[in-house]
Amino acid sequence: MAGFPLLTDNHIRQPIVKGLLSREWDVVRAVDVLGEGNDDEELLKWAAAHGRVLVTCDQGIHRIATRWLSEGRAFRMVYWWAEHQREMSDGDIARAIEDLAAKPNAFGYPIEYIKPKR
Repeated sequence: MAGFPLLTDNHIRQPIVKGLLSREWDVVRAVDVLGEGNDDEELLKWAAAHGRVLVTCDQGIHRIATRWLSEGRAFRMVYWWAEHQREMSDGDIARAIEDLAAKPNAFGYPIEYIKPKR
């Protein structure tokens, strides 16, 4: 298994999921464990309870995660702003997640932000 276990939300494009799976990452899709139309807070709760990093570009989940930070709740999340997604290919996003696995202080802050390389 590469990296850390992931939970991808419903906004993550399938080529990103397939790319990570092909590189032997442990990836679970939210739709597979919580069904269609799942609740954002439930996603974060499920990821935290199962030791998975939530992968998302959903601003609503980011707001919940920010609240969780202020409440001192434990979780890990990879996030990128939706507008950045237009500047990054699916491969760029998968590589950025892979780069986090090699980062010695990954998740020193619970939210790791992915940004386009400029």
